Amino acid sequence: MRFKFKGLTVAALTLTLGLSAAACGDSDSGGGENDKNITIGMVSGWAEGEAATALWKRLLTDKGYKVEVKTLDTGPLYAGMSKGDVDLFLDSWLPGTHEDYWKQYGDKLEKVGTWYDSAPLTIAVPEYSPLQSLDDLKGKGGAYDGKIVGIEKSSGLYRVSQEKMLPAYGLQDEYKVTTSSTAAMLTELKKAVDAKKDIVVTLWRPHWAYSKLPIRDLKDPKGAMGKPDGVYTVAREGFGKDQPEVAGWLKKFRMDDKQLGDLEDLMENKYKGKPDQAVDEWLKANQSYATSTTG
Repeated sequence: MRFKFKGLTVAALTLTLGLSAAACGDSDSGGGENDKNITIGMVSGWAEGEAATALWKRLLTDKGYKVEVKTLDTGPLYAGMSKGDVDLFLDSWLPGTHEDYWKQYGDKLEKVGTWYDSAPLTIAVPEYSPLQSLDDLKGKGGAYDGKIVGIEKSSGLYRVSQEKMLPAYGLQDEYKVTTSSTAAMLTELKKAVDAKKDIVVTLWRPHWAYSKLPIRDLKDPKGAMGKPDGVYTVAREGFGKDQPEVAGWLKKFRMDDKQLGDLEDLMENKYKGKPDQAVDEWLKANQSYATSTTG
């Protein structure tokens, strides 16, 4: 995300542009301390990431920044950050869920801070389900059409569920974790719950679905879904140096279960498709949050 000048043959123009860039910094993302343009990457359907992104778009805009949100799949988002095309990602699950992406791109990224401390990956069922534990899935593949309803294949949740959880419980010959989108998974879950049908889905905490749908997690006695991650803000290499003020704010960024749950609920239910209105209402109910975070 740096300016590249090609085909300039007039030396005076080249010098003028070079001096201007040196004095003012690039106007695009990653352009230095005086740059007021910031690009945030977001994965569609990841409620906590959508909520955090909408909140920070508002907080930064109020501080005079021009914020662009790019919606990408997980892999391209990490790749974009490593190339400098994306400045920030507010929904990086480390050290486990996004382990593969961090191994591939981490040497070109920066960890800015952790804003949610304990975020587990889960396998969830309706409250009325006879299943209590992942052990209980054994021998029941036919009753669930041999599928556990998953989300995007690029998500770390799919990898952990398909490649670690199923083999750990000897389920790999009975079940497959299906892939679609987070929105499609939630639609299928709600449809099954409304019809009182059995279903097994991949999910995670924090998520608004736990407060809006009668669902619970299956116990994982083998720990196959891994230890809870932290939800991190990560950035392109050099972001902290280029944007020390913003990086300082993000280091202070924290959300507890109630704050995040309330914002997710507003975004996903009351103001679906209108994140700015959701943030407006949330900030009115949390009047000191902005000043304590960016003050």
